[in-house]
Amino acid sequence: MVLGVARGAPEDEIKRAYRKLAKKLHPDLNPGKRAIEQQFKEITAAYDFLSDPQKRARYDRGEIGPDGAERMQFRQAGGPFGGGPFGGGARAGRGNSGAGAGGGFSGGIDDIIAEFLGRGARKPGASAEMATQKLKIGFLEAALGGKHRVALPDGRAVEVAIPAGIEAGQKLRLKDSRAGEILLEIEIEPHPLFTRKERDILVDIPVTLVEAVLGATITVPTVHGAVALKVPRGSNTGATLRLKGKGIAANGTSGDQLVKLRVTLPDPPDPDLVKFLERWSAGHAYEVRGKMDGG
Repeated sequence: MVLGVARGAPEDEIKRAYRKLAKKLHPDLNPGKRAIEQQFKEITAAYDFLSDPQKRARYDRGEIGPDGAERMQFRQAGGPFGGGPFGGGARAGRGNSGAGAGGGFSGGIDDIIAEFLGRGARKPGASAEMATQKLKIGFLEAALGGKHRVALPDGRAVEVAIPAGIEAGQKLRLKDSRAGEILLEIEIEPHPLFTRKERDILVDIPVTLVEAVLGATITVPTVHGAVALKVPRGSNTGATLRLKGKGIAANGTSGDQLVKLRVTLPDPPDPDLVKFLERWSAGHAYEVRGKMDGG
């Protein structure tokens, strides 16, 4: 049982069943869940099967199976038997199917999916509007570019090329022989370390008191991998160091990575450091808030 309705069910019942399951199982609503994606493909195939009046009539007569393959006919008093894409149960009168010689179901799969995804359904005789769907990608993927799998409305998945340096809100045009043209509106997930300003990458890096006062060479992350960075003697919190060419590289140019230092004391404070500062501060007082008096 795929759609969960009885054999010979009327059109509106089959459409309701498909709409309910599609709304629950659509890949756009379950990103990355392959098992659910497969279920969606199965219910879509079942609905597509039932939308074809010839296939539906032949299936009702027991001439073909749910996959469209020819089958031997075994008859009993109630007619042919066997499961199908819309479940088991006694055969109902063909007049209730809604898929007789007069034609298929009104409103196809695309219209049903467009309805619950909030996309405008195409009207007969009107030009097709390009569908738009959100595409969420990772921060590094947006910075460096790469391949990304996209779930189409019919349950299939295709790979699209993400250009390096793409920004949130930009749109990619996807052309597919079956789904037509789709605009993919980019959303970018935040990164725990990096932020972006145009082509530059910004990152805060903690340094120890010793590294800040005496200087040191430290390892810092970039979107391209870890690199060595020299911290000058006497650096302070807020000091910003530039790593040339370690930002976003796109269209023949590269941004930089800006590294803002944050001097970090040991936690909890080291007793020896506390004693040293008590002695040192007695003769080395200095002003740090002179310009904050509001005057």
